[in-house]
Amino acid sequence: MARMLNLPPSAASLTTSLRDLGYSLETAVADLIDNCISADATDVKIIFDMSGTSPVFVIIDNGRGMNEDQLIEAMRHGTTDPRKIRTRNDLGRFGLGLKTASFSQCRWLTVVTSVNGIRAAAEWNLENVERDNAWNVAVLDSEEISSQPYINELPNSGTLVIWRDLDRLFEHETGDKREKIVYEKISNVTRHLALVFHRFLAGEVRGRETLSICINYHPVRAFDPFCRSNKATQILREEKIWIGDETVVMQPYILPHHSRLSASEYSFYQDRSDFITNQGVYVYRNCRLMAWGDWFRVVPKTEATKLARVQIDFPSSLDEAWTIDIKKSRALPPHVVRERLRQIIAKIADLSVTVHRGRGQKLFQENRDSLWERYVEHNGIRYAINHHHQLISILLNRLSEQDLALARVMLDSIAASLPVEMIYSDFATHPREVRPSTRDEHQVMEYLSVLRRALYGDENGKMEEFRHIVGSICLLDGQSHLIEEFISENFK
Repeated sequence: MARMLNLPPSAASLTTSLRDLGYSLETAVADLIDNCISADATDVKIIFDMSGTSPVFVIIDNGRGMNEDQLIEAMRHGTTDPRKIRTRNDLGRFGLGLKTASFSQCRWLTVVTSVNGIRAAAEWNLENVERDNAWNVAVLDSEEISSQPYINELPNSGTLVIWRDLDRLFEHETGDKREKIVYEKISNVTRHLALVFHRFLAGEVRGRETLSICINYHPVRAFDPFCRSNKATQILREEKIWIGDETVVMQPYILPHHSRLSASEYSFYQDRSDFITNQGVYVYRNCRLMAWGDWFRVVPKTEATKLARVQIDFPSSLDEAWTIDIKKSRALPPHVVRERLRQIIAKIADLSVTVHRGRGQKLFQENRDSLWERYVEHNGIRYAINHHHQLISILLNRLSEQDLALARVMLDSIAASLPVEMIYSDFATHPREVRPSTRDEHQVMEYLSVLRRALYGDENGKMEEFRHIVGSICLLDGQSHLIEEFISENFK
């Protein structure tokens, strides 16, 4: 008969391995804030203190806090069975987040907690774990508790998490470069929390008070990835899928064209790459954003779906079906959700294309005398310069037969050499930076004078016709006040 041996893992080896689960600073901080929310905190303070010789990072919340027994259990690795059904307010999963998230960034973790003014504290120091190769957690006495940094900011009930020996924060840099690295990381943390917890920050979570998060005493403002406050956003019909007794809610959106986004909305997408990268499904577990910017291989990311987003909400009771990872940064939808998502994408792709192409279609619909023409032919789509445009027609009529042939070759060559691939690339990644060059007032008036002489010579000309032609060539877009000033002075 086989002998049974108790074979606990090596403390030194396992803690070293747990440091490399793939947390970034922002995902580690988000994991700690999950604990604050699970403890019903409404106020979370995050402090990166770089002032001393040994920088510290702290998170302080005003949640329920813990007594000493609860704290010691919380410091245990794997304190909660992931198969256990959690409440809808609990954002935990494996009972590892506090420890693995912290050790991914530091080597010394201290937790001080308070319930009605009664404090308890415990800490893991990886130097001791590696030296003793044992799972020995230190429980602090009252004197040690009172000496902890920012202890005076711990409320009557709440929790203070302290990271020290931040060996992965500075990337071995010193001086000004070290500070620059830290500030960039703080900025990344701010953007990440503004998105991941945007529904908590905006007070949209039913049954919960609005959450406040401050980083170095600056508030984090919610960022809605669906731009619901923008009137141009299309909110489509919500759909529900039942998995057993639980519901998965799917809400599609079509974002506005970039020209209709506010500066802050547009900056968000530029900070996080571009529209194509950020399209896709946004998966929420108990209202906390888990994963985003992915179609889960249902369809590829293309221009056709670049403005499409689908918000998916599922409860923590479906964790097994969604295969949540330890970092809570990955969620794979079950088959029934993927199939319904495939049907939804088929519907919203056409709407996304319509919004994206709308301004181009408007150009050809409203300016039928446009300098450019678009042809849809059996072998594809092509663009050509409109030889019948009034301005071009006037020029061509003044040329000799030989020069006329040369001019037509030149115009067709310009159309054929249109750098479509480069325009596509630039517009897809930096749409607001693709714009015509600006012209000063003198240049604008000179162009208008040349155009008027070319059209009418010494005659008065037709005011509305001139205004229409100027609008059709787009040369002076954004200069309407100067155009009207010129017309009022030169047309009677």
